[in-house]
Amino acid sequence: MATNLTKKSNQDAILEVKDFNVEFWVDGVWYPAVIDMNFEVAAGEVLAIVGESGSGKSTTAMGLMGLLAGNARSSGSVKVKGTELLNQPVSTLRKFRGKEVAYIFQEPMTALNPVYTIGFQIVEVLRTHFDMGPDMARDRAIELIGMVEIPNPEASFDKYPHQLSGGQRQRAMIAQSLACDPALLIADEPTTALDVTVQAEILDLMRGLKDKLNSAVLLITHDMGVVADLSDRILVMKDGLTVEENSADNIFNRPQHPYTKSLLASVPKLGSVKVRTLAAEAKKADSVLEVTNLVIEYPKRGRVPAFRAVDDISFDIKPGEILGLVGESGSGKTTVGRASIGLLPVHSGSIKILGNEIGGAKPRDLKEIRKHTGIVFQDPASSLNPRLPIGESIGEPLFLAGEAKGEELHRRVEDLLDSVELPRSYRNRYPHELSGGQKQRVGIARALALSPDLLIADEPTSALDVSVQARFLELLQELQDSLKFACLFITHDIGVVDILAHRIAVMQNGKLVEIGPRDQILNNPQELYTQSLLAAVPVPNPAEQKKRREARAKLLAKIGK
Repeated sequence: MATNLTKKSNQDAILEVKDFNVEFWVDGVWYPAVIDMNFEVAAGEVLAIVGESGSGKSTTAMGLMGLLAGNARSSGSVKVKGTELLNQPVSTLRKFRGKEVAYIFQEPMTALNPVYTIGFQIVEVLRTHFDMGPDMARDRAIELIGMVEIPNPEASFDKYPHQLSGGQRQRAMIAQSLACDPALLIADEPTTALDVTVQAEILDLMRGLKDKLNSAVLLITHDMGVVADLSDRILVMKDGLTVEENSADNIFNRPQHPYTKSLLASVPKLGSVKVRTLAAEAKKADSVLEVTNLVIEYPKRGRVPAFRAVDDISFDIKPGEILGLVGESGSGKTTVGRASIGLLPVHSGSIKILGNEIGGAKPRDLKEIRKHTGIVFQDPASSLNPRLPIGESIGEPLFLAGEAKGEELHRRVEDLLDSVELPRSYRNRYPHELSGGQKQRVGIARALALSPDLLIADEPTSALDVSVQARFLELLQELQDSLKFACLFITHDIGVVDILAHRIAVMQNGKLVEIGPRDQILNNPQELYTQSLLAAVPVPNPAEQKKRREARAKLLAKIGK
């Protein structure tokens, strides 16, 4: 049962939810996903719904809008501005969707139509709900694009989603959502895949627009830093139940329910981890990965000029060392990681693994070098073959390298499943039968199959909720401490780097702007760019986050942003 619920009754409530339930029909049985939810959101207020994956957060939001799958049913009451919406005909809901209630989806690239310009999609919303001519709608759409601070609104009006960066696509979707000045804005994980600086800009934007329009906001996220930055009240969900609801200050500083306490304890906090030091013998050992004056260019294609993605960078990684590579999207982080295992050609400079040159290596030599490397990709769902059981995916590197087959291969796969704390029975399951955190563990097991000397981890935690992420990072540390592999950990999450890294390298626009011990980079950064990157990291404390936000504004003014 729910505990410590704050019952809020407000004459100005935009959204009123009472005794709300959602169930799904699966294999002849109704399974509850949301159980007896009750809450209200007033004009100008932000209510954050938090919890792990599978807790019912997004199901709640989709249910409120009548967007559930065909095998779902809902009951109770959902009122927007006093009008009952639950189980109403589609014709009634269409009048509210977009006009009174707007939805910001988690992934703008799939939510926006790729064959229409963003201007057309905003105009479509305006002309659907208002008696507005094409010229007036275009002017209003350009005004909205400018309002969400997309550069050059008139030119951007005619751009397609793929021509915008991730942050700009998110802004375009926010502009579309705000087109009709909605009374209620539902934001479902609006900053999940964004780097910290873009995330900070989106949060600033949402805060300013919320105050300007006086809209009620329902924020759904697993990022407790975002919650601390934006929310007035917080509702905590677990297994479809509301376990706690209170003000943001009370939830963060005086949580009552054990689950809320464990959720907050899982959140990475800058400076909360002891400094990791590298063993003396490792410091003296030869580098596993040595990058010297590396330049990577994407060649000229037609009228598109050559693009220099990585420009003259140098670093090395010793055995047993984790180097955190951080920077904004487009800084060149992933390009460095892919080039380090020979997936991208080297324009000039050198990449050596255990003294073997990667650049210009013949396919036969490259195959031998790759036996010493492993890679964990950002999205495990797309990197695992959906047609193969996970046992075959894990064992594939061993089989192809001629390391094991038959019973020996089965035994090695079972040992790898043990090492990443997955049941051996999972070897016969397919990727779609596993959660995001479990799929990421499979990715680690596969990457470690050949006992590599170097592991490349490319944004492996970006889509994981905090408790799954915390256990994932513990597991990676345990494996790295025992196997002593060198690791290039690529991420935009500074909190994750704080937990794992011995040293941190900071990239901006293809250049390495700063590199040093973790403690020095996080506590005494020398470069203004590094300072601005750290200032953009939201912390799970509302009062502290407000101070950080004000300090960041001063810093950005200082560097002219």
